[in-house]
Amino acid sequence: MQRSWIILLGACILLLPIYIYSEPILILLGQDHEIAELAGTFTIQSIPQMFSLAINFATQKFLQAQSRVGILAWLGFASLIVHICILEILIKLLGWGTASAAAAYNITVWGISLSQLVYVVNCCTEGWKGLSWLAFKDLWNFVKLSFGSALMLCLEIWYFMILIVLTGHLDNPVIAVGSLSIC
Repeated sequence: MQRSWIILLGACILLLPIYIYSEPILILLGQDHEIAELAGTFTIQSIPQMFSLAINFATQKFLQAQSRVGILAWLGFASLIVHICILEILIKLLGWGTASAAAAYNITVWGISLSQLVYVVNCCTEGWKGLSWLAFKDLWNFVKLSFGSALMLCLEIWYFMILIVLTGHLDNPVIAVGSLSIC
């Protein structure tokens, strides 16, 4: 799990320029300026979630390997309720607009990640023995092992993102992209 944290946090740092420069990248790909601007703003606002997912994915796989999936289900259910409440507060009461979606997403995924981490540290004593410098041993071999699954995950995400970018080239791209995001 610790090796996964190291590798995933490193990957987040490598992906950070794509998040930061998403608006010019989308414009370069021929995306509508209105969509590119909104997507670029949202992407920058949601940078914290990327780092939380680095913690979340590794911790989630650890819990699954320990056959502790019930806690994942309860955390998912609780986070759904909390996420809805946060969105209600940020959109209706504070009127933040799309910034509220990014803020709610950031808060929710960090809540899940930290809750999983607290559970692992306190309740998985037979599988979790604490932080260790051994996480850095044979790190490159673990990176090579992880590369194939990371590539498959990227291809799955890129497939959907390519559909959204191509949809942006249709007539009235704001409605076309918006309708795709509902699916």
